[in-house]
Amino acid sequence: MGVTYLHSPPAVNLVFEESALVHSTSCRLHSSQCLGCNTSKLKPCRTLVFNLPSRRFNRRVAALPDVDDFFWEKDPTPILDTIDAPIHLKNLSIRSEISFIMSRKCQPCNTGHSVVDLAIAIHYVFNAPMDKILWDAGQHTYAHKILTGRRSLFHTIKQRKGLSGFTSRFESEYDPFGAGHGCNSLSAGLGMAVARDLGGRKNRIVTVISNWTTMAGQVYEAMGHAGFLDSNMVVILNDSRHTLLPKPDSQSKMSINAFSSALSKVQSSKGFRKFREAAKGLSKWFGKGMHEFAAKIDEYARGMIGPHGATLFEELGLYYIGPIDGNNIDDLICVLKEVATLDSTGPVLVHVITENEKDSGGDFNSEVTPNEEGPPESSQDILKFLENGLSRTYNDCFVESLIAEAENDKRIVVVHGGMGIDRSIQLFQSRFPDRFFDLGIAEQHAVTFSAGLACGGLKPFCIIPSTFLQRAYDQIVEDVDMQKIPVRFAITSAGLVGSEGPTNSGPFDITFMSCLPNMIVMSPSNEDELIDMVATAAMVEDRPICFRYPRGAIVGTSGTLAYGNPLEIGKGEILAEGKEIAFLGYGEVVQRCLIARSLLFNFGIQATVANARFCKPLDIDLIRMLCQQHDFLITVEEGTVGGFGSHVSQFISLDGLLDGKIKWRPIVLPDRYIEHASLTEQLDMAGLTAHHIAATALTLLGRHRDALLLMK
Repeated sequence: MGVTYLHSPPAVNLVFEESALVHSTSCRLHSSQCLGCNTSKLKPCRTLVFNLPSRRFNRRVAALPDVDDFFWEKDPTPILDTIDAPIHLKNLSIRSEISFIMSRKCQPCNTGHSVVDLAIAIHYVFNAPMDKILWDAGQHTYAHKILTGRRSLFHTIKQRKGLSGFTSRFESEYDPFGAGHGCNSLSAGLGMAVARDLGGRKNRIVTVISNWTTMAGQVYEAMGHAGFLDSNMVVILNDSRHTLLPKPDSQSKMSINAFSSALSKVQSSKGFRKFREAAKGLSKWFGKGMHEFAAKIDEYARGMIGPHGATLFEELGLYYIGPIDGNNIDDLICVLKEVATLDSTGPVLVHVITENEKDSGGDFNSEVTPNEEGPPESSQDILKFLENGLSRTYNDCFVESLIAEAENDKRIVVVHGGMGIDRSIQLFQSRFPDRFFDLGIAEQHAVTFSAGLACGGLKPFCIIPSTFLQRAYDQIVEDVDMQKIPVRFAITSAGLVGSEGPTNSGPFDITFMSCLPNMIVMSPSNEDELIDMVATAAMVEDRPICFRYPRGAIVGTSGTLAYGNPLEIGKGEILAEGKEIAFLGYGEVVQRCLIARSLLFNFGIQATVANARFCKPLDIDLIRMLCQQHDFLITVEEGTVGGFGSHVSQFISLDGLLDGKIKWRPIVLPDRYIEHASLTEQLDMAGLTAHHIAATALTLLGRHRDALLLMK
């Protein structure tokens, strides 16, 4: 390793191959057209110098983290091994690093590829962690994590006690704010910018947003506020769809050429910005009328040469620069360096066009990811995918049963909210394109839009993951429940979600939906009940109704799809009769209650297992019977305090049942966020496995030693 003086920026090309490592380094001088280049401003930087023959060499130089279970061989990455902080970075290709790790996990990584050059350019220009860099989407942060001292742990991403799939304030000082649901980085970044200004500091604030982020209203609220406050910050729009329009077509997609590249450099230059500010000041000197006239001319001219939709950002008060080729690192660094030097000029939006590498190695993409929304596949292709899948999911069964209902009832429509579209949901979109509305992460609009559809005589099924439904709670209360409008909420990814961690988990929906006065709240214990609940929801037309189901594979109690039979509202069932102790489960945890019953049978205990089905209204007759015929009642749910168990305790206390012999214990998720891990590990951490349920029963019965023995 040596110290070499290079013109900024240098280019270091790494080519990773399975049998060899081909290394070449070159230093390219900037183009003379690049604004702000000054050959006198050469600065020292660290670079690696290898004395290699021209032919390939077969010596493998592998750097493996010191982890006991990290036994597989990986591609040699000697230069990446030297990156512990952004200051060590000059221009490295890290796509193979991301591909290799994510392919081992069968996780999609193409959206992570699209921002590699952008992440390198950002860290090259800005000085993190002093400068704050905020991201909106989890996959966009992979390169950022590798470049900020976490490369040796990158193989642990989304594993227990490993790296988070999102940015995390608890993980690194280079993550100033947590990301996950999108659309929050701009608001948080603006807050940091105002705090910086009030504190008299000079650091820069950079936020990276995406196409899907711009579908959420919070982004525009933050932009409008940023324009009003005129605080200095850099907003980078990572545009992988090549358009600013909400419904792109082949004609509206923009391309990057030499003219747009040169124009972006002019727009970002300090000289042009000073000239523009001087012109504004001169027009003000001639009076308000002349100033407004000049502003309109400026807006019109920039609108003529800019892409469709760009003037929206100008109207909100952000200075627009772009579009820029997000995979041309020279142009990125040139523009970002100019932007970084702009002081007291207010918020700037840099529009960057990136490419998703759909054919890159190691990209196991079983779902349409947020940045890859394309036309729906044919229903035959999707059905073939579902049939050939390793296992069928609750989502598959839900969509198939919904299609069956929609074929018989033309009033059924689907409103989808949240990031990305599951392939099974695409099946409905392919079958009924005119009755399917994908609104992205505009969940608030999705709920009220569904209410409007219901008022118009249709039967909307509003499909939103539990974690994203949280954003639309005010609309659920004011626009749906308070008015008793029959919107049918299908709450997907409920409960724990494994490697996605607390950011995308859904533990709260039982609590916040069951407290609403007019809402019917239910959850299936298996796919057969899910099919019945779809039919039940389609039947209800006098009030809102919701049902939740988990992300995972189905139990497998039914081999073929049948039309659902509507359930009697507020009625549960006894699955297995016993004595002394009873389990009352809500949702998919009923299956674990049945396993717990089998475990207890080995200790000579026969337990009753009941399936509640409904959290609201409760089956009060079933609960009375369980309390009267047993000494102990245990309610079990994969939700937080305040949910199903709380409703049961409220009833049995008011009904006087707790005054008798019955003793009640709830099993719920603990009052903390369950970190990312496998689903099995998360259930163990939460105390919601079948063994935990059985051990709770043994403890209630005073058999503490048997409980400890069971948990070994």
